Amino acid sequence: MDSRRVEKKGRESDPCWLRYERIEDEALADQYRQWCKKLVVCGSSPILDSAREELVAGISSMLGISPTLSRDPQVSPSLVMAAPSEGRNWVDRRSWEEMGEEGYLLKTAHREGGASLLLLGKSDRGVLYGVFHLLRLMQIGRPLHSLEIVENPGNRLRMINHWDNLDGSVERGYAGKSIFYHGGRIARRLDRVRDYARLLASTGINAISINNVNVGREECRLITGSLLPDVARLADVFRAYGIRMFLSVNFASPMWIGGLPTADPLDPEVRRWWRERTEEIYRHIPDFGGFVVKADSEHQPGPLTYGRDHAEGANMLAEALRPHGGLVVWRCFVYNFQDWRDRSTDRARAAYDHFKPLDGRFADNVVLQIKNGPMDFQVREPVSPLFGAMERTNQMLELQITQEYTGQQKDLCFLVPQWKEVLDFDTHAEGKGSTVKAVVGGQVFPFRYSGIAGVSNVGDDRNWTGHTLAQANLYGFGRLAWNPDLSAEEIAEEWVRLSFGHDPRVVQTIRDMLLESWRVYESYTAPLGIGWMVKPGHHYGPDVDGYEYSYWGTYHYADHRGIGVDRTVKTGTGFTGQYFSPNRERYESLETCPDELLLFFHHVPYTHRLKSGETVIQHIYNTHFEGVERVEDFIRRWTRLKGKIDEERYEHVLSKLQEQLANAREWRDVINAYFFRKSGIPDEKGRKIY
Repeated sequence: MDSRRVEKKGRESDPCWLRYERIEDEALADQYRQWCKKLVVCGSSPILDSAREELVAGISSMLGISPTLSRDPQVSPSLVMAAPSEGRNWVDRRSWEEMGEEGYLLKTAHREGGASLLLLGKSDRGVLYGVFHLLRLMQIGRPLHSLEIVENPGNRLRMINHWDNLDGSVERGYAGKSIFYHGGRIARRLDRVRDYARLLASTGINAISINNVNVGREECRLITGSLLPDVARLADVFRAYGIRMFLSVNFASPMWIGGLPTADPLDPEVRRWWRERTEEIYRHIPDFGGFVVKADSEHQPGPLTYGRDHAEGANMLAEALRPHGGLVVWRCFVYNFQDWRDRSTDRARAAYDHFKPLDGRFADNVVLQIKNGPMDFQVREPVSPLFGAMERTNQMLELQITQEYTGQQKDLCFLVPQWKEVLDFDTHAEGKGSTVKAVVGGQVFPFRYSGIAGVSNVGDDRNWTGHTLAQANLYGFGRLAWNPDLSAEEIAEEWVRLSFGHDPRVVQTIRDMLLESWRVYESYTAPLGIGWMVKPGHHYGPDVDGYEYSYWGTYHYADHRGIGVDRTVKTGTGFTGQYFSPNRERYESLETCPDELLLFFHHVPYTHRLKSGETVIQHIYNTHFEGVERVEDFIRRWTRLKGKIDEERYEHVLSKLQEQLANAREWRDVINAYFFRKSGIPDEKGRKIY
């Protein structure tokens, strides 16, 4: 299988982290050849065929050999890839039982007549994930002579959400057009989709929704007979890589495409319509995953229109999906019911206020998908208090891989450190240790379904993500969804080595730039937990009063005396009261609230001193100057890699960093000037405030 497929434009698409470059260390390559020159394949299925093709392609590319294929398990020494029906015969009962449904085993087994490297899975998917793990070890240069690795995913659902539209556009897409759709139809050639499925499977992704959660009338046709045969073609591609397809649906579909006068979830005709639609979907796609739903938010219709609640709306769809084993993924990004004319209205409260009272009323095949923070994917906000607050309702975490508020894949912003803070946050839902990763991993409460979803950042650009280094966010999401205990440092170095090789200077430079980039971006954009200061609509570039979701026009509540949102129970919106203790008290108190979230929870004078000793206003000035300096340093460090990286990627990243520098300077000048005019307090270091 060719790991570098060709686009319709005639150029090869970037293989990202599946480069399978020739191993230059001949001694190491010879060791690998001893294991890989004979490949024993036990079992056959579409997924196992994909695993075998990937393994052969990787071995051939890295080692320059074509392994001899055999189905004889007595061939030794060899690399043995065995399906579930055969795998249990190769290991002891304890080793077999350590593997979960999607788990795998990589083990060096010494037998009479020689040694074999075993690659076994509890399912076909497990074998596929094991293949990618083995190839990753070889790409990074790890020894294989004494392997004993058992891996199981940390989350049952590991999902990618696409916001692609049938016309080929992508909402919040920063890497070109959709890879699925063109001109109101599904793409005829699916080579690029197949490469994408490989990329996702290599990190352990097992579910995907292929259309925008803001489902328009045209996109409603995806669940009709006119487009389902083509949707099924896409499902076929993903199925071969262990990825189950979902579709986003519009709650008003019975009216929009069904001709019914209502979409009331308790109306018998509406329920019947959804059952019939679902049955037709499963006739085309037998392993269809289910529906993703955004309802009663941002002009999307929902059950509240009919005086019903979200449990009644979700359960109606769950009823239609249940006979087929399908799920309803119901997004909790809901705030339409709030009264924006009330100055005390706090959008941060919306998800908890609305969904917490419904705990225990959702069907067991409904999963609530909760954004990492209570607002909207800001560069810094606290973890949503809804995590762990609904012990009788399936929950999953939603992250945004596409960089809507974090630089839009123009600015470098590696998001894994942010995601790690979210996953490691202790909710205290069931006492100490009730971290978000434990909640969505089903370890705190016995959720039947849970996991992590990420909003995709890919498009039809040659490099997939618009910014070559933004590939690290897609890779990092998949690796964290599989194993949330991995560190940001491990993921960053792993991605750099897979994507750029092993030159020490290259590895250290790119790894360090990635790990620093989130806080660098934060430093020249949003201070101390204040977000939203972006241009309305497209959300790129500074506009301090640009918050488009508030009736009152601003988010930060800055005046000539101070800045910040009072969300305390004592004097503010009461949002802090939604957290479990001790987080509730930690955020409520001005003395214990972390500085990085100070202005999210408290309104303070500009002269308030942070724990660092700086005043709030001086912190704003300092960080915005420092942010620009850090981007200038990124450019200096990157230019030292000239000649060590292929010219195309070198020049591309350099141009992006130069664009980022111009953006950082604009942010610095706009933000500092705004708060100087507001506060009247000059920079104590005497720098020019524009």
